[in-house]
Amino acid sequence: MSTIKEQRMNTYLALGVLAGVIAVVCVIGILTFHKETEYVQGQAEVTEYRVSSKVPGRILEFKVQEGQKVHKGDTLAILEAPEVEAKKAQAEAVEQQALALSAKAQAGAREPQKEGAYEMWQKAKVGVEIAEKSFSRISNLYKDGVVSAQKYDEVKAQRDAAIATEKAARSQYRLALDGAQEEDKEMAAAKVLQAQGAVAEVNSYIHETFLTAYADGEVTEIFPHLGELVGTGAPIMNIAQMDDQWASFNVREDYLKDFYIGSEFDAYVPAIDRTVRMKVSYMKDIGDFAAWKATKETGQYDLKTFEVRATPLSATGDLRPGMSVIVKKEHRR
Repeated sequence: MSTIKEQRMNTYLALGVLAGVIAVVCVIGILTFHKETEYVQGQAEVTEYRVSSKVPGRILEFKVQEGQKVHKGDTLAILEAPEVEAKKAQAEAVEQQALALSAKAQAGAREPQKEGAYEMWQKAKVGVEIAEKSFSRISNLYKDGVVSAQKYDEVKAQRDAAIATEKAARSQYRLALDGAQEEDKEMAAAKVLQAQGAVAEVNSYIHETFLTAYADGEVTEIFPHLGELVGTGAPIMNIAQMDDQWASFNVREDYLKDFYIGSEFDAYVPAIDRTVRMKVSYMKDIGDFAAWKATKETGQYDLKTFEVRATPLSATGDLRPGMSVIVKKEHRR
């Protein structure tokens, strides 16, 4: 009997141990296959623009410092460009010359010239009158046979020449009154417009020596030093538009289901110890083979990485470029 009892006790003990083992395995399974938290880390960014000049020159003065806030239209730096000033003087001289020629064409002849042309016309008219009288007398004498045909022809030629001279003198007088031809006036006016365009062009270059802010922002970096030469289009400084903030993340494609365009999520910013609500506004594959994560050893596929950008739904003035932005993602192992 005792042997049977001992066997039963051993059986119950074995069952108890087995049940304990099963319980331990279950607990281990629960602990092992719980939701694991992973982090998608990005960083805060802001839109920046570079300030540069169209003309080469020397840095004469900086009106701002790094870290200073600026407003649209503020003068940031002044360049010294003596070559442009010299070109302006040349262009203005050409403009004055064109204006003078145009004024001359519009005004026509001077008063003494008009008076001289008028007197020559009057003189020619008197000559015609005398020639007409002489021709009239000679004509009568020629009809009476007193003078020869040669004499008649000579006086007639003198009369015709006097008439032609009077017409030429009258034309010269009218020309003096009318001034230059319309074509000459239009050509002179076009020269003025050309010269004024050259002056405007040089003035635009001079305006470019005063570098101004395109939009509100903060000076993040100044590249040249005072007195240095800068070339055409060379960047002078960077301006960050602090009101245009966003965050950039590198997200593996197995997480993209939570980062589609228009989706919202909470992100934690350790630097300011704040959670920020964000909305996905941009997504693009990085396109680099190094951004792939190999999972072939598990018989699956490689995971590609995408760049995801998200913008805060509310203004966060203390969010600065470069700050880490953390997103928690949980999944079952």
